Amino acid sequence: MLGPGGQRTESSKTPVWRKMARMRAFTAALIAALSAGGLARDEPVLFEDVTSEMGIDFVHYNAATDEKYLVETMGSGGGFFDYDGDGDLDIYLVNGAPLPGSVPAAAIPTNVLYRNDGSAGFTNVTLEAGVGDATYGMGMTAGDVDNDGDLDLYVSNFGPDVFYRNNGDGTFTDVTAVSGLSVDGFSTSAAFADYDADGSLDLYVSRYVDFTLENHKFCGNQAKNIKAYCHPDVYDPTPGYLFHGNGDGTFEDVTHAAGMYTEVEGKSLGVVWGDYDNDGDADLYVANDSMRNFLYRNEGDGLFADVSLLSGVGYSEDGQTQAGMGTDMADYNDDGFLDLTVTNLDFEYNALYSGTSSGIFFDASYDAGVAEASLNFVGFGTFFFDYDNDGLLDIFVANGHIIDNIQQLGSISTYAQRDFVFRNTGGGVFMEVGASLGDALGRETVARGAAPGDFDNDGDLDVLVTRCGQSALLLRNDGGNDGNAVVLRLVGRESNRNAVGARVTATIGEKTVIREVKTGISYLSQGTLDIHIGTGSLDAVENVTVRWPNGSEEVVGSVSVGRHLIVEGFGLR
Repeated sequence: MLGPGGQRTESSKTPVWRKMARMRAFTAALIAALSAGGLARDEPVLFEDVTSEMGIDFVHYNAATDEKYLVETMGSGGGFFDYDGDGDLDIYLVNGAPLPGSVPAAAIPTNVLYRNDGSAGFTNVTLEAGVGDATYGMGMTAGDVDNDGDLDLYVSNFGPDVFYRNNGDGTFTDVTAVSGLSVDGFSTSAAFADYDADGSLDLYVSRYVDFTLENHKFCGNQAKNIKAYCHPDVYDPTPGYLFHGNGDGTFEDVTHAAGMYTEVEGKSLGVVWGDYDNDGDADLYVANDSMRNFLYRNEGDGLFADVSLLSGVGYSEDGQTQAGMGTDMADYNDDGFLDLTVTNLDFEYNALYSGTSSGIFFDASYDAGVAEASLNFVGFGTFFFDYDNDGLLDIFVANGHIIDNIQQLGSISTYAQRDFVFRNTGGGVFMEVGASLGDALGRETVARGAAPGDFDNDGDLDVLVTRCGQSALLLRNDGGNDGNAVVLRLVGRESNRNAVGARVTATIGEKTVIREVKTGISYLSQGTLDIHIGTGSLDAVENVTVRWPNGSEEVVGSVSVGRHLIVEGFGLR
């Protein structure tokens, strides 16, 4: 149910099935912990805040006003991408812009590109690169749309979106007008994929609601004159866009033709591509705010079928819509089928949908132990990653409430909240251990976007977090590389250059794992395009096979730990 200002309140009655699920999750976690040597497991990994040390001085400007315009509280994203092709992950952070009545910023706020200079840290190269868009920014994604060997950049905005072509010399050119990617309104997450396997990247752009500064509404407690950010229910949805890439840097809007257009549903915030049905092509999942989520099955002929209801991922396990903020897709239980994680509002729960051979998912949220911890939190960015290199995919969740004065409205929730790390204990069960992984993860902030990437190339995955109206956070993983890892960078020749959509299958000891190359994930963000496979104490993975986006399979064989390049048709290089 909705309380004052649009926040949700929890029912006083807890269903029996939920109590039983909680007990099952606790029992499974207890067994896993005991088998690992006891509940008081010492975490060998710490996530250290190295933001300032590495030269990242970005502070998000959300232009907060007394009017409480909806866009102010949504935050902006960011991500890792190697824009200059030197092998180091660079960072792009998306910023807000002035709104009527906002306190002026010290300087005109723009998006910022930081070049990774290795041990010397990061350098702000925004001006020389030409990517300092000053529109009210939301998210970003990067991919090589013209297959020329460098990553191009798409920025989603509250206002006109921007598409930058990478010139290959450290600079970008704004080619929005000529690319066919002219999108206006309230865009959120975006992600590239090659859904028709023609060797050229396509793009999905999710969009939120029809909010404008002109149709802004009063929300909150009118009797007490307490304003609050509106729930999305007070605005109509706006449809997302599917663009087909022509291979030359231009795109065609195929939303209607592909069967993805909807006027009455949506309010989309998160998006991720992945082959959930193992038929060799990229399917699309879209997380929607307080409306059913979408799962579009790729039919292989340029058409998509909406299988949200049939697949079981449109609603919560009790048939309710949820807030649908961030999302990611991966095989956390190593059964050969991709699973989905979705973050939601407080007094809902973060959902974990487990995929099956039938194409129908089941809601494993409580059984897996990820639901209970999330009930009093608002989750945004989320992704699967193996932070301790044990070969099991863990989950990161960036938390922070929507309503900055939430306690004035009688809620027990707080605006600033700590982030989560759910450690995969095996057997499909997670334990939330974020607060034990260092002071940075124990602090309460207003987090929004989040993305994984090994920015220091030391063999473990670091984390970038964006925060609404606050500084960005770069978390260095210290200790994750006590376990070994195989890191693969794939280069397509017949397939798209970044091998987006490629699937790597490998054997770790006695189990088989799958990993896929993805662009946009989480919430408004993008992580590394490298394939990261933790191997624990093992010094190699066996039976490595790459299924390239064009459908061809390449057997690579045994690959030792460390960083490797795989070129389509040539194997290890």
